[in-house]
Amino acid sequence: MTQLDIPQMISLEDARKLVLENVNAMPTEEVGILDLIGRVAAEDLTSDIDVSPFAHSAMDGFALRCAQVEGASPEAPVQLKVIAEVPAGSWYEGSIAADECVRIMTGAPLPEAADSVIKYEVVDVVEGDGHVGSTVAFTAPTSLGSNTRPAGEEAHVGDVVVHAGDVIHPAGVGFLASCGVLSARTYQRPRVAVIATGSELVDAAQKPTRGHIRNSNSWALAACVQEAGGQPTMLPISVDDFEHLREEVVRAASEYDFVITTGGAANGDFDFIKDVVDSAGALLMTTVNMRPGKAQTFGLVEGTPVFGLPGNPAAAYLGFEMIIRPALRKMQGFSCFERPRVWATLAEDTRKKDPRRIFTRAWLSKDVQGGYVVQAQGNQSSGLFGPIQKANCFMVLPEGTGNHAAGSKVECVILDIPEEVLL
Repeated sequence: MTQLDIPQMISLEDARKLVLENVNAMPTEEVGILDLIGRVAAEDLTSDIDVSPFAHSAMDGFALRCAQVEGASPEAPVQLKVIAEVPAGSWYEGSIAADECVRIMTGAPLPEAADSVIKYEVVDVVEGDGHVGSTVAFTAPTSLGSNTRPAGEEAHVGDVVVHAGDVIHPAGVGFLASCGVLSARTYQRPRVAVIATGSELVDAAQKPTRGHIRNSNSWALAACVQEAGGQPTMLPISVDDFEHLREEVVRAASEYDFVITTGGAANGDFDFIKDVVDSAGALLMTTVNMRPGKAQTFGLVEGTPVFGLPGNPAAAYLGFEMIIRPALRKMQGFSCFERPRVWATLAEDTRKKDPRRIFTRAWLSKDVQGGYVVQAQGNQSSGLFGPIQKANCFMVLPEGTGNHAAGSKVECVILDIPEEVLL
């Protein structure tokens, strides 16, 4: 496909679909369970034991058979002798007579001769100190299985405890450890090359001289990649030269799993990324119906996805969030690709002159009634990082022109909540 064959502008939905169709899940790797946090299981994981492996006490108390205290009351307490003590890590295998009970600690195995536990706080000590040799009194009956946890309560040996496709959370690490799973296969993190283009750019460690600016986009996009689970590498700045950029993109495409460039995505005299992708591979997309960030280049070079973002920070950030981030998530085995969305009340009148879909950097909060309210964040120039840092959502103004009055409802894309969260 050449530039002449590509539609002039496509919808954001079509752009996301196109990119997702052209990326695949990464190969899998075996990692320790601490390295699974926030990642997707690539296989079903099974328990090697029952969890818990034995019935145990859920309280510090006294183990007995519930029938022993049937009918107990303050007026007619049932007195039992304490014949043994079972701390956690030990066990009692003997019998329990009708006038006997066993002192037991939380987590200790329930004696086979017992079926219930009554907690210390509701038991009276008649003789002794409550330990072996004492006599204790019970003033109320209990139910079968009270204050106990059965063997295999959470899982049985051979059960699938985490399914392929599940996202592993910190609690899941503990669960897997209890099931004897200390490592598992997950999808490799994509290695992402980030290339800033522009002869005006200097390294962020330098103080720019007249006509130059610091390369901040590479840092922002590398941070976005890392937050999305990828492994970013910031490559050297590319000057505004077709051959130089082509050489850098082709080299990156051969060494990395995904390539992101920023700058040079429009139609100026020194905007080369479209021509580079077109000449070195297959150009699939050049513009998307959104603002900021209409110029969004996508294609394949050496079979590797290459995405050319605009140079303006807000335009690059929006393109990453709405199109590239879903692609990186698919590569890591995730199945949810869109951030949560809510409808919110506009805090002030908003004018819209551009017919494209506009994504306004904004702050979402709740009013005293618990409803969502959204407020645009200051200067909406696409060349500024500040309003993005202060925003927690994109306020979406749909295609078309016209005013949106304060008090009307608008859709908001929440940026600080993971895709899996349902609101």
